[in-house]
Parts: sequence; C-alpha cells; structure tokens
Amino acid sequence: MPSKTPSKTASQTAKKQDAITLLTADHKAVTALFKQFEEAKESEDDETCAALVQQICSELTVHATVEEEVFYPAVQAAIDDDDLMDEAEVEHAGAKDLIAQLEEMEPGDPLYAAKVTVLSEYIKHHVGEEEGDMFKKARKAEKEDGLDLAALGVAIEERKQALQAEMEMDEDAPAMAKTGKPA
Repeated sequence: MPSKTPSKTASQTAKKQDAITLLTADHKAVTALFKQFEEAKESEDDETCAALVQQICSELTVHATVEEEVFYPAVQAAIDDDDLMDEAEVEHAGAKDLIAQLEEMEPGDPLYAAKVTVLSEYIKHHVGEEEGDMFKKARKAEKEDGLDLAALGVAIEERKQALQAEMEMDEDAPAMAKTGKPA
C-alpha cells in the first residue's frame, strides 16, 4: 500500500541543505543563546552563565570555521566583492579573540560579562552584514552565475558534523588522560 506521507521533493531537500538557510539558522540559535545569557546574568546564575558562554563559544567557533573553509571561498569567487569578504574575515578575527579570552574566564572574573556583551554586539553587526549584503549577493550569484548553494549547504553540514565530533573528542581527552576511559 502506498504511503500517505508525501515524499520530499528535490527542491525541498535542497532548500533544507541550502548554505544560507543553514547559516541563518546558526545566527538565530546564537542570538537566542546571547538572550539566555542576559537572563541568567540578571538572575546572577553563574553556573548557567558559564554553560551558556561555553555553548556560545563552541557554536561560534564551528560556525566561523565552516564559513571560512567552505562558504566564504565559494562566495568570494562568485560575487567579486573583496572588501565585503575582507571585512567578514576581520570580524571573525575579532570574535575569535574574544572567544579565546572567554574560554579562559569564569563568570565572576572582571570584564567577563562585558566581553560577552561585546561579543554579542560583534556578532549582531556581523550577522547584519552577512544577511543584509553577502547573502543577497550570494543568492544573486546562484541565479546568475550558478553558485550552488545547495551543494555548499551539504558541505557545510558535513564540516559542521566533523568539527562537532572533534570538539567532543577534545572535551573527552582530559578525562581519558586521568582515567584511561572516555568520559
């Protein structure tokens, strides 16, 4: 008997894996984490703040890596806007610097909350430029020049999964060093 559930069409599958759709979803997820941090900070919940900052830093590290390794090179070749791409690279460097600082800090440390706030502002600005300019140019290049955003989406998803697996292994390494067993 045929299934009553319609199968996904190729365009629906491609849309799900579309690079811009995936990157925009990451933007929304990190924005939500920053909002949760603000709420936890207001309630002086240091444990939740620390967990949220760790998650924010991990999410941003993976996101920036897939953009730099997969998305940006393809887009730069397609849109011919070196200034826009250079600015994105510099913005990533600034965010990475703050991430590195935050990964060494605790919620009670001086400037901890200020650094999270500045990181949030950096990311908000960066997202605005990507979604307001770069993504529009990439969509135009998709239509006019054949930039394959669906294939980039698949590559981004694969690289994200590999990076997340690496990060999980790195988190387990200290426990294995002490016990000889995975955490």
